[in-house]
Amino acid sequence: MASQTEPIDLRVRRRLRDLRAERGLTLAQVAERADLDVSTLSRLESGKRRLTLDHLPGLAAALGVSIDELIGAPPSFDPRVRGEAVRLDGMTLWPLTREGHGAGLTAYKAHISARRNEPPGELGVHAGSDWLYVLSGRLRLVLGDHEHQLEPGEAAEFSTWTPHWFGAVDGPVEVILIVGPDGERVHLHR
Repeated sequence: MASQTEPIDLRVRRRLRDLRAERGLTLAQVAERADLDVSTLSRLESGKRRLTLDHLPGLAAALGVSIDELIGAPPSFDPRVRGEAVRLDGMTLWPLTREGHGAGLTAYKAHISARRNEPPGELGVHAGSDWLYVLSGRLRLVLGDHEHQLEPGEAAEFSTWTPHWFGAVDGPVEVILIVGPDGERVHLHR
C-alpha cells in the first residue's frame, strides 16, 4: 500500500487503476458509468489530465466505492492504548501511553500490593525524574533519608538521582506513574 504522505492526485490515480483492475472493469466500462469519455478517463489515470473534485463522485459511483475509499483516506485513528500489564516487585503496571511516545515520557496506572510495604536494603538510583499521583490508598515514598506518606489526590515529583522507593502503607495503593526512558528501563525491565 502506498504511503498516506504521497500527493493526493497520485494516490487517486493509483486507486482508480487498482480499483478498476480489482473489479475487472475496462476503461470504457468505468468511463460510461462515470459519464466521461474514455480518453478523459485514460488521461486522468495517467496524469495527463488534471483530476478535479468534480470528477470524484462520478468515479467513486462507477467503481462502487465511497469517495473516501477512492481517495484512499487514512484509516480512522484508534486512540485507545492497548498494552499488556507488567507485574514485578509487588506492582502491576498498565500502560497509559503508546510505546515510543514522542516526548520520551511513559505513563502507567499502577496497583501496588499491600505486601510491598518495606523498602529494600539499598534504594534505587538512576537518571531522570519520576512523577506519582495517588488515586487510592496511602503511598509510602522514601527519598534518601526522608519518608513521606501521600494520600489520594496528592502528587510527588522527584529526581531519580535521589535514592528512592515507593510502596504501600496499610493496604493496596493505586497511582498514576509517569517516568522518562531511564526510569522505565529501571522500573519495568530489571
